Amino acid sequence: MLCSALRRNSLLPLFETCRLRYLLFFSSSSSSVAAAAAVGGTISPEPHFMVEYLVNSCGFSSSEAAKFSKRLAHLRSTEKPDAVLNFMRSHGFDGASIRKVISLNPVYLCCNVEKNLVPKFQFLRDLGLSEPDIVDVIENNHTILLLNVHRSIVPRLEIWESLLGSRELVLKHLKKTGWFFGSSIEKTLHPNLKFLRDECGIPEERVSLVLRTSPNLIARKLESLRALVVRAEELGIPRHSKMFMPILRCLHNVSKETFEAKAELLRSFGWSESEFCSAIKKFPSLLVASPESIRKKMEFFINEVGYVPSLISDHSYLLKYSLEKRAIPRFRVLEMLNTKGLGTRRGKFLYYIQLSNKKFMEKIVLPYKEKVPELLDIVRVAGAYEGNEPFYLVLEEDEKDLADRLTHI
Repeated sequence: MLCSALRRNSLLPLFETCRLRYLLFFSSSSSSVAAAAAVGGTISPEPHFMVEYLVNSCGFSSSEAAKFSKRLAHLRSTEKPDAVLNFMRSHGFDGASIRKVISLNPVYLCCNVEKNLVPKFQFLRDLGLSEPDIVDVIENNHTILLLNVHRSIVPRLEIWESLLGSRELVLKHLKKTGWFFGSSIEKTLHPNLKFLRDECGIPEERVSLVLRTSPNLIARKLESLRALVVRAEELGIPRHSKMFMPILRCLHNVSKETFEAKAELLRSFGWSESEFCSAIKKFPSLLVASPESIRKKMEFFINEVGYVPSLISDHSYLLKYSLEKRAIPRFRVLEMLNTKGLGTRRGKFLYYIQLSNKKFMEKIVLPYKEKVPELLDIVRVAGAYEGNEPFYLVLEEDEKDLADRLTHI
């Protein structure tokens, strides 16, 4: 009993010492918390070391680095990020390219260079892509970095080749068109193709023709694609129509809000709902034209040319031509000929605006250049004439004509 008491007495000072330390520690901590609260709230944790790394090594702003570092909080060293950045820089990525890719998915900094990056870059080189091409591919379709070459990339390449018709076109879109290559074959591509073929009755060749310019159309979620089909049908376009897929392509690039804004703009010029739908059927790309461009063209054809809105709806292709480079100068030329008693009826403007630059010059301008030299001034202002020989204004549709003409000058 005495021994027990002695033991208790000998332990008591040690217990009191530990208790004192405990109280002092938490008293100090409480004071710190109280002090922090007094000067502005909660105590912020120390920033992760990757915040500073992203600022210094990648060039991100502090706020960007703080945001992206959250995905990298598990890292305990910069070994993998250093290896990834060194690899990217040695393969043609500049600072802006690196920031773009890392901002899309900061976890790329955790890749194993030898296992994850080297095989994909080698595969892209084997496809015939140059170093700058590969940079473009990764920027636009960065999910390639997450895919297995044999299990995912090769099957995707094969199905896109079959859809677009050639490997060259697939590679072109890989460099320029974002996101489409990451779509799952089983979850997205096959269900969407089956829907268009079996439920909508659209032949695969029509689908393929549109996908050659807009591959992202088939990469939408199935529910989204169904909604797009409904919007096309609301315009009065039957699924079996040859215009159905081009309409889908244009709707794919236009939000509902933008679509309604353009419809309202054209209604303000007197178009009815049926005239709007009729114009879209004839010229689907009207949906992707800018509102300001549409407004200026409608004002010109109504106020200057004298067309009623319903006529423009019936000939909506008028709205595809550039005002400054084609519509206005050609109208001025025809007006000038009319004032000299040499012209044609105004109604034929519908015909003359469709002529290639070469044919317009040969049929209308050059035969009258001696009698009406002012014609050359009009086309010269538009950039269509220079010196004593015709210099054709280059539009995409006229490039071949231009080459042929210059060969014989």
